[in-house]
Amino acid sequence: MRGVILAGGTGTRLRPLTNIVNKHLLPVGKYPMIHYAIDKMVSIGIKQILLVIGKQSAGLFTEYIGSGQQWGASISYKIQEQAGGIAEALAMAEDFIPPEEHMLVILGDNLFQDDLHHAMKEYKKQPQGAHVFLKTVSDPSRYGVPVWEGDRIASIEEKPADPQSHYCVTGIYMYDTEVFDIIRSVKPSIRGELEITDVNNAYAAKHALSYSILSGWWTDAGTHFSLQQASSQLTGCEAE
Repeated sequence: MRGVILAGGTGTRLRPLTNIVNKHLLPVGKYPMIHYAIDKMVSIGIKQILLVIGKQSAGLFTEYIGSGQQWGASISYKIQEQAGGIAEALAMAEDFIPPEEHMLVILGDNLFQDDLHHAMKEYKKQPQGAHVFLKTVSDPSRYGVPVWEGDRIASIEEKPADPQSHYCVTGIYMYDTEVFDIIRSVKPSIRGELEITDVNNAYAAKHALSYSILSGWWTDAGTHFSLQQASSQLTGCEAE
């Protein structure tokens, strides 16, 4: 399995912090935010990693991460010229993932406690399809929320006004290479971007979307409050 970390975007919710530096390089606890996604991948044996970044701070990314040698990994880079959605950024990984291989995709602002090794082993047993990670949250209307049909995810509703549960879909995914064909079939949303929810819904429609539920803490450190929360969590872990 190979890894893809999506770390583009403009970080508008974190301004003025992101006026100068990309949000994924902001300090969280002891390290820049991006450090943790790489750590998670390497900890479960993923050593071939593609980092999709924006133009802002591209030099700082390469200066801090380099080739990935400090992790014992091989890290490549691609630049997403402008914000076009998570699915568009993922499409840039097509020539990085060999045919018939699977990938773990992490949004670079998703910080979490769980070890993904067991979920990865279980996912590899699937003949095809995708896998998403869910988490219970107090404000599910901010996220994509699963719509259940028994114990199966029938679809994902994006930012629903009246969410059907307190589960949200986190920015951690596993895909087979069919994802690139699916992305080509997705139409831009009303905001002109290719949405990852549409990609996941295509898998759900084929009964090919499995899931795990995160048991530890999780946050998307994309706001000032959640960034502070993440720093507190990780500082506590380091103290232990």
